[in-house]
Amino acid sequence: MEPILDVKNLKQHFKVNRNFTVKAVDGIDFYIAPGETYGLVGESGSGKSTTGRSIIRLYDPTDGTITFCGRTISGKLSKEDRKFLHTNMQMIFQDPMACLNPREKVMDIVAEGLDIHHLYSSQEERAKKVYDMLELVGLSKEHANRYPHQFSGGQRQRIGIARALVMDPKLIIADEAISALDVSIQAQVVNLMKKIQKQTNTAFLFIAHDLSMVKYISDRIGVMHLGHLVETGTTEEIFKNPIHPYTRSLLSAIPEPNPIIEKERRSFSYDYETSGIDYTKGSNHHVGGSHFVLATDEEFKNWTA
Repeated sequence: MEPILDVKNLKQHFKVNRNFTVKAVDGIDFYIAPGETYGLVGESGSGKSTTGRSIIRLYDPTDGTITFCGRTISGKLSKEDRKFLHTNMQMIFQDPMACLNPREKVMDIVAEGLDIHHLYSSQEERAKKVYDMLELVGLSKEHANRYPHQFSGGQRQRIGIARALVMDPKLIIADEAISALDVSIQAQVVNLMKKIQKQTNTAFLFIAHDLSMVKYISDRIGVMHLGHLVETGTTEEIFKNPIHPYTRSLLSAIPEPNPIIEKERRSFSYDYETSGIDYTKGSNHHVGGSHFVLATDEEFKNWTA
């Protein structure tokens, strides 16, 4: 199946001063199939959110090619390409309060994309689209006339999801969309995303650092560290057979609900500085299926031995 999003050698560098450049994302490759959830995991500062923002063009990529629905969206965008990108790709942000305009009612917040791209013929149609969307995310019609400060964190995040979904996008980038929420609310929001995905066949790029949640929602996973995609594969491949020491250290840190097993659990620490590994020297090695790991030939031989 033709991927809906194909990212090749994406680089996003930020020049701090004449002598120093931050290489936030440094040459990563991955793809997302239609209706699939691709989980991007890694510690804070590994470049996950920057990747999402570069794909949706909140940042202009330094280098690399991004293909979305057969169109190249990484270079200079024409007016038509920009409109296509903004109507077919949406983002759910990390902080539900910071990304909602406190002076606007929920009705206008959710309908913002519809207003910009004139995607309705009458005010009745606009209101109906907003009401349907609010219902889909578990809110009611009455909520449309309230302001963001009148909602809880979980409800605000639902408003953010409704705003993204009202455009009927082909791809949604969920940037740590649940990290600011209570655990019980997290489960509700993730189940809501899964339900919506079944109904609309929307693809998700799910950025998170909570591995158990990523395991639950994702079809495939990419593990990021220091701007490099160190390992990628299906959820089963990554969890059953982690190859890269960084992936192994991440998985070993997941707590076990069973106290007997938890007592025996040993977490495995990984420090890039002292490990002797250089990501820039590695290349993608095929482990099997859709499982790839970034390593030199020698490292790959040692890790798979």
